[in-house]
Amino acid sequence: MTAAKSSLLILGASGDLAARLLMPGLGELLTHEPSRRVQLIGSGVEDLTDAEWKKRVGESFASSGASGPSVEAALAATTYIQADVTSADGLKTLLAACDHTTAVYFALPPAITEKACHQLASLELPKGLSLALEKPFGTDEKSAIALNALLLTLVPEERIHRVDHFLGRATVLNLLGLRFANRLIEPMLTNRDVESIEIVYDEQLALENRARYYDHAGALVDMIQSHLLQVMAVLVMEAPATLGAADLRDQKQLALRATHLWHDDPTTSRRARYSAGTIDGRKLPAYKNEEGVDPSLETETLAEVVVEVRTMRWAGVPIRLRSGKALASHRREILITFKAPAHVPPEFHTLKTADRLRICIAPDVMSLELNVNGPGDPYVIDRASLEVDFNPGDLPAYGEVLQGILDGDASLSVRGDAAVEGWRIVEPVLAAWRDGSVPLDEYRAGSDGPKAWRA
Repeated sequence: MTAAKSSLLILGASGDLAARLLMPGLGELLTHEPSRRVQLIGSGVEDLTDAEWKKRVGESFASSGASGPSVEAALAATTYIQADVTSADGLKTLLAACDHTTAVYFALPPAITEKACHQLASLELPKGLSLALEKPFGTDEKSAIALNALLLTLVPEERIHRVDHFLGRATVLNLLGLRFANRLIEPMLTNRDVESIEIVYDEQLALENRARYYDHAGALVDMIQSHLLQVMAVLVMEAPATLGAADLRDQKQLALRATHLWHDDPTTSRRARYSAGTIDGRKLPAYKNEEGVDPSLETETLAEVVVEVRTMRWAGVPIRLRSGKALASHRREILITFKAPAHVPPEFHTLKTADRLRICIAPDVMSLELNVNGPGDPYVIDRASLEVDFNPGDLPAYGEVLQGILDGDASLSVRGDAAVEGWRIVEPVLAAWRDGSVPLDEYRAGSDGPKAWRA
């Protein structure tokens, strides 16, 4: 069998994203598929010798335990070219160095990515070129529409990969399998039986030297506008005809188009930022005192938005999207709370806890929490949990991302219209926050959030 060959051009290759995530992901992909051959070309403003670049690539591969013939071949052939990617000449030189069907990965700030794309428009581009972009996709709905229009002058939509590494292939398939391969589960996931849904990404990590990006984004744009809305779309969408990219993305888009703020009221949202505190013995300063932070921006580190998907299946079900930093515990899960039974015999001393379906993400674990007759008094209802581990998948997030890009599979990519819908949903919230309609609360780093929220 002939080895598959492709060229991966990473712009911004001397940065943290490439070293910490992209190249380790590539190493794991090459380990998993020893017949794959990838010509890796790195480019950045930093002046690196060939030996220095190969050392960096080798260290990144080693960090993921990568090994095998395809890894060795990639390391031996990789090159680094110092270039200004905002100039047509620089990009022309880089594309000319690619020997096979090429994927360009923009590991760059969004503004630099947009400038590079404008320059690409002036060039004759190689056949089969693919483009991969990190979020955020634009800075608002209008800019996202403009960016999409620019990208479509370069390559067709199916070769534009808007990367959302949060939702990997294994997680998507696990959610779809749970929903649509179980006669018992699928009928219960409607507004007839579901009381509420929470989709949460709480982390213990604080700013971690990301002020340059995060202080202008905040929790809402960084996590909810992109990642959590994508998770929600997979959770609530109707069954696709197939698991192909076109059908999956069509159904996700229909779900996002039906999504609106709860009661169309942006003031139902909440925002907060952390003050000084301690997490696992590590002392953290208040966010406003972190290096590189401009306190006047009032950037939130914890955000909550409640939405509703206005379809026959989901209308009237509040869906709470929440994400925050420097919190007491790491929580990455979907929590579906079912409505109470219509009638419970009065002889049962029923716990006042609803049935719940909890789906933890990365690692993917499901638990169904039920009320059952436990030991002792048979009239006392106790709590029980049925748990199962999902398939973890063969590759980590960025290995799956790169696999899709190099194979031309857009299943895990965010389609252009979906990126626009994300901005459409959250823009009223951002406007309400800017005009002060929603207060900026505070919570101690290492706590569960503002005390007023816990009720």
